[in-house]
Amino acid sequence: MFINNFNPVAISLFNFDIRWYSLAYIFGIILGWFYLYLRFLKTSEEKKIFSDYISYLIIGIIIGGRIGYVLIYNLKYYLYNPIEILYLWQGGMSFHGGVIGVIFATLIFFNKSKSKVFYYLDLVSLAAPIGIFLGRISNYINSELVGRTTDVPWSVVFVKIDNLSRHPSQVYEAVFEGLILFYILNFILIKNLRYSGVISSYFLIYYSIFRFFIEFTREPDVQIGLLNYFSIGQIISVISLGLGVTIFYFKYEKN
Repeated sequence: MFINNFNPVAISLFNFDIRWYSLAYIFGIILGWFYLYLRFLKTSEEKKIFSDYISYLIIGIIIGGRIGYVLIYNLKYYLYNPIEILYLWQGGMSFHGGVIGVIFATLIFFNKSKSKVFYYLDLVSLAAPIGIFLGRISNYINSELVGRTTDVPWSVVFVKIDNLSRHPSQVYEAVFEGLILFYILNFILIKNLRYSGVISSYFLIYYSIFRFFIEFTREPDVQIGLLNYFSIGQIISVISLGLGVTIFYFKYEKN
């Protein structure tokens, strides 16, 4: 059993706090950008396009992630406290909302060249597990999205929450949705990058499967609970899995 009592603030300067969660977003985007820049963006034109595209991605992730969280996980609260939608420093981002935000940002950026949409979504999919890994580790440090109670030897007590032994579900997600998904896409399935859209479909399929099963170890959101034994995250994962399979079928068959 491990005791989690980490400070969510990474750096404090002159009454200004920089939190691990913020650093996870910043470094996730920077590391993903550099990874694609060094390994996949070969021509100067591709590098310039992606450098312009990254600002759209950042906006899409933030707006989509926040709106997704508000609508899916805590709509009733924000209807009575709409100004707090802007309080990003308080946390509350939805992965699936971020995915939708990225898709819309990509469609807007490549509105005059639709043929590039899936190619660049494939590139984003290859780098996304880096950000997911850092994000889940920051969730663990922040004692948020905690796991369900358990007596397994590697259980964790999140003292900021209670004194119960819980699954470190954030670490499970960091490993499977971050490290393992990164390896699968970038070293096993990378040959499919030449088939536009296939990598994106694999990303949705594998992420959804990992997320669905790991959610069984994660404490349901208190304001929602379980819906017929399943969490809202699992229900959305089934939908995203279906979307991934649909994209794979049409893109793979087309190619």
